[in-house]
Amino acid sequence: RAEIDAKPELIIYADDVQCAHGNTVGNLDERALFYMQQRGIPADEARALLTQAFLIEVVDRIEHEGAREVVREWLTARL
Repeated sequence: RAEIDAKPELIIYADDVQCAHGNTVGNLDERALFYMQQRGIPADEARALLTQAFLIEVVDRIEHEGAREVVREWLTARL
């Protein structure tokens, strides 16, 4: 039931270019949620696990090991 309003922008003045990033929004895979629930994982925990799995792929790209571990711990504490 979340809502997001995204407005990617590209502004060009002569040789000075400014750009804001875009994004993608989607739902968790209902089949994956169903699969996990059929194996005894409560729905809330299944959602948290799928969200964490998605985000950990991004966190793993952080090159600095210390920073990567801090972000991993922060993320795990909030899911």
